Amino acid sequence: MTSTAHKNATSKVSHKKSTSVDASEMAHFAKMAEDWWNPNGKFKPLHIMNGCRVRFIKEEICAHFLRDPEAGLPLKGLRILDVGCGGGLLCEPMARLGAQVTGVDALEKNIKTAMVHADKSGLDIDYRYTTIEAFIDSGEKPFDVVLNMEVLEHVTDPALFTKYCAQMLRVGGISFCSTINRTAKAFTLAILGAEYIMNWLPKGTHQYAKFIKPLEMVRMLKDAGLAPDQPVGMTYNPLGGSWKITDDTSVNYLVRSVNKENAQ
Repeated sequence: MTSTAHKNATSKVSHKKSTSVDASEMAHFAKMAEDWWNPNGKFKPLHIMNGCRVRFIKEEICAHFLRDPEAGLPLKGLRILDVGCGGGLLCEPMARLGAQVTGVDALEKNIKTAMVHADKSGLDIDYRYTTIEAFIDSGEKPFDVVLNMEVLEHVTDPALFTKYCAQMLRVGGISFCSTINRTAKAFTLAILGAEYIMNWLPKGTHQYAKFIKPLEMVRMLKDAGLAPDQPVGMTYNPLGGSWKITDDTSVNYLVRSVNKENAQ
């Protein structure tokens, strides 16, 4: 663990922007922070989903930057920012693919967990205990790729949060944003099913009112100055116990965007 990473992870950065952090959400996730890397624990759904989203992100990044996805380190030389990185479930595979990865999270327990696991895994990842607003104020230059995965449904102002994330994406770079659709099916599966029947997640992890429809996300991305693609679904197969990319956006979905000049 580098001294720089340690300093960044254990200190807050002052900022003047309105905060996107939801205190009640932070309190909820603080109770689960130590369980991030337990594949059968409270983050089991993310562990199962991770292979699907990593493959999709890798393939799209390689296509965008004209990289060979079958190369040993296909993302070598690219700078990736993971906003709301949690315990590092996405940061670590991105680093293993060769990227220079920075993960930011507003919960100190998450960052400490991520740092310890990365250190044990021999991975050099720059983790920061900070908000995206404070990270912008720190003067960090924009990244080639920005990840904003399963975070929008937990912040106070998704549109403003999306704009902040877009500010950290360089012109010509791409971003990936995923969340949960606001549908009856999503309520049944993501809340009733995952939290109350299967007990995959602690009760209260999600609030239906915070779910976001694909058209709403696309509008937020465009308002942030990005050029979003058509949303794609991430669908869970209970029989196979796996996720795959589909056209069904009724529950979980993902949007790839490009930072083009004059995107709107």
